[in-house]
Formats: sequence, structure tokens, C-alpha cells
Amino acid sequence: MICINCQSNKVCKNGHRRGKQNYLCRDCGKQFVEFYSPKGYPDSIKKQCLTMYVNGQGFRAIERITGVNHNTVINWVKQVGFSLPDAPDYEEIPEVAQLDELQTFGGSKKNKVWLWTAVNQRVPGILAFVLGDRSAETFKHLWKIVRGWECFFYVTDGYCVYDKFINDCDRIISKTYMTRVEGENTRLRHYLARLHRRTLCYSKSEEMLKLSIRLLLYYLKYGAVPMVA
Repeated sequence: MICINCQSNKVCKNGHRRGKQNYLCRDCGKQFVEFYSPKGYPDSIKKQCLTMYVNGQGFRAIERITGVNHNTVINWVKQVGFSLPDAPDYEEIPEVAQLDELQTFGGSKKNKVWLWTAVNQRVPGILAFVLGDRSAETFKHLWKIVRGWECFFYVTDGYCVYDKFINDCDRIISKTYMTRVEGENTRLRHYLARLHRRTLCYSKSEEMLKLSIRLLLYYLKYGAVPMVA
């Protein structure tokens, strides 16, 4: 055995470190093990943790099951979320769009956050979303995207904010015809722990909620979580 620091051969055994034989160099005092494990987790563990996350498990639950620290899983979600667009691309431009809003929390249970979503009546999947309060100021950011589709009709509930942006002749007010968007919002609540009703899980920041939704929408469309270097 040769010292990895000074290449001296005056090396002796010096107990064990994390189950591996530890060595001590008598010349320079360097302690080392013969073989070091590669740093970080393999992609298979990252994929497992991210898949658990978009299937309703909270960060603490993932830590209890896999042994991976919850902060590590949070960093993985952020890393992947920053690499994704707000929603996956869909080839078909909707002729009829359905719009709705979903209420959750951010920072604390006293701070309500609203998720506004837009879907194609004919095709599963959320095409666009924005986060914020339940005001016209928030919805206008979603409307900038939706109005570019030039749909024949927009289906909404009777919430007054929609009146400020959508002409009466282009709008259908009916809960009966909102099954697609309400179903998509229900799927979000089902798959993402932080959107569950009556849960201890909620987003400490709107940014984390946004990144989580990006990841979930990708998973719901492609059936797998993306991996980034």
C-alpha cells in the first residue's frame, strides 16, 4: 500500500471508515481508504425519487422510504423543473378551450394561491397555467397565451374576472361543459402531494409549486420523469 498523498510505503492499517479499511501514512500523517465510492446517487435512485414525488409522495415520505435526504430530492425537483417549459407542447390548437382556477396554499395555510389552467376540450393535458391570486391581474397573463389560440369558444364558470377579457359571444358559462378542465385539476390534486386537500404538505414558495407542476405535467404526458445531468 502506498500513500495517496506522499507516495510513501510506510503505511499501516488504522481502523475502519464507513465499513472500509482505513490506512494511516506514518510519514505525512494522511488517512485514506484504498477505494473511494463515486460521489452522488445513481440516476436510478434519482428517477425512483422523482417518480415517487409525482405519484403523490411528499419529500419527507420519500426520505423515509428511500433513505435519500429530503433536501436532496428537493434539489432534484428544482434541477429538473428549471429545465422544463411551463407545459409540454401539444400539436393541436384547441377549437374550444376550457378555463378554470384551483386553490392551494403558498408559504403558509393562511396564504391562498390560485392556479389558473387552460385545456383543450378534445385532448387530455393542461396547455397553459399561471400562479397568483384570484384577480384579473393574474388571469391576464394566462389570457395572453389563450387568446393567441383564437378559439371558437371559451368555456368557463361564472367567475366575474372572465367577463373582463372574453366577449359574451365567444364564451359559454357552464359547469356541465367544464368536465375536461375540472378533471385535469383533479388529476393535479391526485398526483401532487402539495395539492392534496387537508394535507400537511404545501409549497413554501410559489416557485417550488411552479417547478413541481412543470415536472408533473411532463410526467402525465410522457409517462416518465426527465433526467438532466
